[in-house]
Amino acid sequence: MALALTIVLGLWAVAVTVAVHGGGWLVGQGLVALGSGLPRWFWPVAGGLVAVLVAGPALLLARLSPLPFARTAGLQWAVTALIGGLLGTLRLIPDTYHEIYLAALAVTAAVAAGVRRAVRGRAERSDGWLLWLSLAIGLVALLPWLWVGAFGGLVETVVAPFAALAVAWLAVRPVTALAALGGPLRNTWGGAAVGGLTAGVGLVTLVAGVGEPAVQLLALVAIPPLAFAVAALARRGRPAVPALLAPALFGPLALVDPDETTLLLGFRDVAFWALIGAVAGLVLALLAAAVAVPATGRDPWRPRFAALTAAVVAAGGAIVYTVLGQPGLHGEHLFVIMKEQADLSGLRDEPDRTTRIRLTYERLVGTAERSQASLRGALRAKDLEFTPFYLVNGIEVNAGPLARQWLEGRADVDRVLLNPVLRPLPVTPGPEEVGSLPAPTAPPWNLTLIKADQVWSQFTTGRGIVVGSSDSGVDGTHPALRTTFRGADDSWLDPLDHTSAPVDRNGHGTHTLATAVGAGVGVAPGALWVACANLPRNLGSMANYVSCLQFMLAPYPAGADPMHAGRPDRAPQVLTNSWGCPSVEGCDTRSLQQAVDVFAAAGIFFVAAAGNTGPDCATVTDPPATYPATFTVGAVTRTSKVTSFSSRGPAPGNVPKPDLMAPGAAIVSALPGGGYGALSGTSMATPHVAGVVALMWAANPALIGHIEQTRQLLLRTTQPVDATDSPCGPTDTAGAGLVDALAAVTAATAVTTKPTP
Repeated sequence: MALALTIVLGLWAVAVTVAVHGGGWLVGQGLVALGSGLPRWFWPVAGGLVAVLVAGPALLLARLSPLPFARTAGLQWAVTALIGGLLGTLRLIPDTYHEIYLAALAVTAAVAAGVRRAVRGRAERSDGWLLWLSLAIGLVALLPWLWVGAFGGLVETVVAPFAALAVAWLAVRPVTALAALGGPLRNTWGGAAVGGLTAGVGLVTLVAGVGEPAVQLLALVAIPPLAFAVAALARRGRPAVPALLAPALFGPLALVDPDETTLLLGFRDVAFWALIGAVAGLVLALLAAAVAVPATGRDPWRPRFAALTAAVVAAGGAIVYTVLGQPGLHGEHLFVIMKEQADLSGLRDEPDRTTRIRLTYERLVGTAERSQASLRGALRAKDLEFTPFYLVNGIEVNAGPLARQWLEGRADVDRVLLNPVLRPLPVTPGPEEVGSLPAPTAPPWNLTLIKADQVWSQFTTGRGIVVGSSDSGVDGTHPALRTTFRGADDSWLDPLDHTSAPVDRNGHGTHTLATAVGAGVGVAPGALWVACANLPRNLGSMANYVSCLQFMLAPYPAGADPMHAGRPDRAPQVLTNSWGCPSVEGCDTRSLQQAVDVFAAAGIFFVAAAGNTGPDCATVTDPPATYPATFTVGAVTRTSKVTSFSSRGPAPGNVPKPDLMAPGAAIVSALPGGGYGALSGTSMATPHVAGVVALMWAANPALIGHIEQTRQLLLRTTQPVDATDSPCGPTDTAGAGLVDALAAVTAATAVTTKPTP
């Protein structure tokens, strides 16, 4: 009976741990997809809940069971569950501060281990040959992470091994005690199996508290199987648990960025490769245990071959990392926003649009060059790499938390933002979205709903206007887009992968741009386009976004200096922006306001997506959709009903948003590979409005550059929408209504005198 209860308790401990942490992560991912997420306090509470649900029954088993095996298992499982709960409290630290989390983990685990050692007395030393063999097995478990992962910044890479070693040291007593169970089956496969299972349960509950959310799930897959290796080595002596566990823990802690494990990056990104690493670690751990059971009884393993084995595995790890892995440091950068921003006053008074854009560019660059001079000199003196920006007066700095403190203390700096940098993958992923539908043979419903097809027959297709897209990229060879690419050396920019021609490894950018200007699927199929890749893997940053927006204000050849090689006379007239910059990407509420205000001053129409976090009110939260100067677009269905996902207003500061609605449900447009597909979102709605502006300005060139007059025409010529199910009120739900291309263009052509700038 006692043995049966022990087995049931072990199964309970594993089930509860996996269900709470795994289920919590899945729920959190669902909420992130809706634009929110789990609060940070959830994870410490979840860890505490697991500790209570496991440690309580385990202590009862330890106290009441007549079987020594059961008492030992119950006591040590209670210990590991409580350790996991203790370490889980550190998840209050946001995952954007990974260095701080790792440092706190190292200190907390080391202190707890030191206290436990002081109370329980000095631990026995492991046998010398088992130390080397333990290290060899730990290094084997590290190999997959050296292949699939990549190191972050210098600080977190240096701190991670201390965190891993401290946790492994803390695990020594319970894991060793549990692995020693099954003693009557000494030197047999059965002994390793029994000891491995009991120690594995302990590692599950302990490791559940190690690592930020998602990283701890990877550790739950890879680390507990190492218990079988510990049990195998325990058949011949005392294994070195820290030497075995520390390298394996170091893998996910150091080589996986918790920010990048989100499913929003796609199913073939970091989460996919990290899972492969975890499963490969599991398999190697079991293989190492299988080899260790018979090997531990042979004299050749003692002592020289054990050390030789560790050396060979370490050399193999170095080869895997340098040949198959992603060598180097790939840590987060910082974006320093200067206190002085360019004065935009008076620019709208310039009647000539080309001159106005040139004056805007010159004023922005002049302000940046002057105000950044001192900081640039200081950065050079400290040998810190940096990239200056002018659209938002700021500097991207390749540095971590230590430099951040110094930068924030400077009198010429307003604030310092985190600037996420994606770590490289073993294989460049293909497009997430690939077209499988044939080309439409008639204008799709979304174009007829806003009456774009009637504009083509009565007025224009948008010829003479250039639309700029900042997104995941563009498949420039797609039949819907290849003939309207503006061309030359200043119409495509890929600031991260530096491709020479328009490409799209995601599909989002191809779809949205084609909805604006694509042949057969676009609102303004006669307009030309230029593009910049700011979301190569669906996670952006302040530097990514500003790089592309600078390119839109003053295009320049790839590799040239945007501050001195910009061509403001080549700026597109209309910008479509189906993206937002949330806090996980480093932005705050003011990050991009200067950039949007610049486009308004320069006479470039800036359209952006409201977001997909409805139906709650006040869910237009991410820049640039939140700014007064942005023309913010929500989404409706084919029956003109507001979609459930479309974000509602007001925006922060009680700014009325969205401004207008457009079709955004199951929109058929171009996708990479030459085909077509249906996607939904306010991302799909946004290019409809950009296309309508292109039609308006093509029909009446006198309106080009006159932002406020164009806004008013759009807002006065809308169709009604169905917002009856929304609790937020009609304006906060749908703005002025559904865009009407025919009415807007008709009104635009009725403007007979040149508007005031």
